Amino acid sequence: MLALNKIHHIAIICSDYEKSKHFYTHILGLTIIQEIYRKERDSFKLDLALNGDYVVELFSFPNPPQRSSRPESCGLRHLAFEVDSVAVCRDALIIERIICETIRVDEFTGKRFFFIADPDDLPIEFYER
Repeated sequence: MLALNKIHHIAIICSDYEKSKHFYTHILGLTIIQEIYRKERDSFKLDLALNGDYVVELFSFPNPPQRSSRPESCGLRHLAFEVDSVAVCRDALIIERIICETIRVDEFTGKRFFFIADPDDLPIEFYER
């Protein structure tokens, strides 16, 4: 068996770098560790942290192909963040004009959660602690 320690990061390719950078830093509140422009690829790489832990690499590439998100398709299903209160989180996102799904209850854990979509329609879940 492998001896995995933790998930190191999630890599996301976006279609509009500035729009996604704003979403992940100003709306979700992730902090920038470093931002690199890779001239040979005409691509940005933005390393983002949550509470000081490196969690997301945000990439831009010229003309990336669309990825099917809905109906659900094979591959990464969604990105989930733990929050203390889904109601408080949802209200804060609504103030930022982010479309939020209705709060639901996980039938197996009894925990509350809801979804939004990032600028490229990647589903993002907020799950109550």
